[in-house]
Amino acid sequence: MSKENLKKVLKEILSDIEAINLYVNEAPLTGESVPVQKDVSPVPEETPLPDRRNMVFSGTEVVSGKGKAVVIATGMSTEFGKIARYVTAVEKEETPLERRAKEIGKWLGIIALSIAILLIVAGFLRGMPLTEILLFSIALAVAAVPEALPAVVTGSLAIGMYRMAKRNALVRRMPAVETLGSVTVICSDKTGTLTKGEMTVRRIHSLGHLIEVSGVGYEPKGELHIMGDADIPKSEGFRLLMLSALLCNDAELIHEGGSWRVKGDPTEGALVVVAAKYGIRQDEVRKLYPRVGEVPFSSERKLMTTVHLTPEGNRIVCMKGAPERVLEKCTHIYAINGVKRLTRRDREEILKVNDEMAGGALRVLGLAYKRIADHAELGDDEIESNMIFLGLMGMIDPPREEAIKAVEVCRRVGIKPIMITGDHKLTAVAIAKEIGIYSEGDIVLTGEDLDKMTEDELEKIVEKVTVYARVSPEHKLKIVRAWKRRGQIVAMTGDGVNDAPALKEADIGIAMGITGTEVTKETADMVLVDDNFATIVNAIELGRWIYDNIKKYLAYLLQANLVEITVLALAVLAGYPPPLLPVQILYVNLATDGLPAIALGVSPPDPDIMERPPRDPREIIFTWDVKSLILRTLIVGVPFFFWIFLTSLHDGANLARTRIFITFVFFELILAVTCRSLKHTIIVARPHKFLLLAIAWEIFLLMVLLGFPVTRQALGVVELEPYSFMLAATLSIITLISIEGTKLLLQR
Repeated sequence: MSKENLKKVLKEILSDIEAINLYVNEAPLTGESVPVQKDVSPVPEETPLPDRRNMVFSGTEVVSGKGKAVVIATGMSTEFGKIARYVTAVEKEETPLERRAKEIGKWLGIIALSIAILLIVAGFLRGMPLTEILLFSIALAVAAVPEALPAVVTGSLAIGMYRMAKRNALVRRMPAVETLGSVTVICSDKTGTLTKGEMTVRRIHSLGHLIEVSGVGYEPKGELHIMGDADIPKSEGFRLLMLSALLCNDAELIHEGGSWRVKGDPTEGALVVVAAKYGIRQDEVRKLYPRVGEVPFSSERKLMTTVHLTPEGNRIVCMKGAPERVLEKCTHIYAINGVKRLTRRDREEILKVNDEMAGGALRVLGLAYKRIADHAELGDDEIESNMIFLGLMGMIDPPREEAIKAVEVCRRVGIKPIMITGDHKLTAVAIAKEIGIYSEGDIVLTGEDLDKMTEDELEKIVEKVTVYARVSPEHKLKIVRAWKRRGQIVAMTGDGVNDAPALKEADIGIAMGITGTEVTKETADMVLVDDNFATIVNAIELGRWIYDNIKKYLAYLLQANLVEITVLALAVLAGYPPPLLPVQILYVNLATDGLPAIALGVSPPDPDIMERPPRDPREIIFTWDVKSLILRTLIVGVPFFFWIFLTSLHDGANLARTRIFITFVFFELILAVTCRSLKHTIIVARPHKFLLLAIAWEIFLLMVLLGFPVTRQALGVVELEPYSFMLAATLSIITLISIEGTKLLLQR
């Protein structure tokens, strides 16, 4: 086909395109909470996705009107297809715990192998039997490795998943539980996540007074708070305002499945809800005032007018629309003392209030009415003339009350909340201010701003930006990557398909369970069953709790095993007989790595777990508190063990080994008590019942094994006198006092 013929065909096709009062809900794609009106006017090629008013997109929903369009893309070439490509292109990274676990396993393996080789060489040079030195070295190397680590980590994460499920958070990837504990930035979508996703009337101006409306969403619960005359709601003018809001309306408020929803346009739904809060019920009133005529809404007129029969047999005309257009049709106004002539000063005052409401990101509608005789035959122009102005209604998609509290907690613990939305800049900033995300001096960027910036430029200012408006999926990826390049652990919450790529790119993706799309849920690491932003705070607390418990477990085993390895290795290198036999080494390792260690893995959280800032994602698990604890234990334990061993050798190697054996068991069980908290003393963080039961069981089992000749022979121990138990108890008490006393001093 020639170029001229192609142009001719395209011209014919384009001439058939039309949009008649066509409104499309694009929230799943752009995050825009208000239906977007479509028209056929051309827009520049570089126009951002939310502003392409001459295009309709697959996956979005037509709310009202009709239109005819030309398909220009299908499958992976559509906007949803592009999102799918982004999702498949993003590779999921390892969590901080997975990286730390690999490092720990690597270093413990190196240490164990080095010790084994060193002792084999030393034993060989001393002339020890090869079988004996091999068994001893292997047993000591096994003792150096915390073989219960996988069980403790998996068990802690599984318990965390269970507890989070009880708090309405379903985890799809187990390591994500721990990742939440290290989150430093939460990039959250606005619509349906921080807000209800339901338009709500927040402010009314009528009869010269301002009325605040409480309650959020479509549930008809709330109160009208009058600023001034308390009798305003009882006046005829205010009743007519509410009546007109309900009658000049095609939306329906429906209650099903225990929740409220709106069938029809969300903006009209907000008017039905505020009428219900006032006490006007849609079914009753619409039967009393049946609609007998209508001048439909159009984008050119920005007005909708309906005619209704009254119970008295007359007719009432109700109008709603853009305030300036409604005022053009009005000649009178309902004032506090009744109907009066609409003056120029009245118009200026109403438009001033309208500007103030719009400046607060409210979507404002004006309402008017008039009565006409039942027999009057009027045309559209006559119906919409000589109206009586009733008032203004300002509405917005309101923030969740629990989201405000959750953001406050995030700020208190050092987590940075960020709003990323497809909504307009003015609306986004207003909501962000109310929630507590935006403060004076913060930077607000739009999608156009991001298009003009390189990734390096964004990275430099990303910590100062708290609100992003009119963004596309590509922009969200750019934002998440900028934060990650700053070394932060990023969580991304969202519900629309447009959030999927960023959810996968983030360290942890959090999807909404009720309003979220299936694509988002499949991509996310965690799904919020109740769509409650506050649930994330609970999940973060659980994530910190799990990481702390894994850290306690490792600190406990490392200090116990290092004391054990140091004592045994130094004794052999110094020319003394091995202080423990291989079977005794393995039993001590089994007793301490078993139930007490697992009990530490399920310890309750520290009292201040949600009062401290997030840990540095680059922080190694061997922090200063862990290192200092290990150092204190070595200083106290190693000399005492050597003293017991050397003084007991005069009575025979078997007695010395037996005393060392029971002392190690008692010593390491006491260490488990001190590791209930690495920071707080046992007075503040008391040992829980599972830990106490585990310790009691190990002591009972030890007494049983020492009480029978057969088991004593199998373990290579001898019968002990009370003095030996006193030695073990003394070292345990000294260890407890030194560690707990040091904790107290460090706190002070």
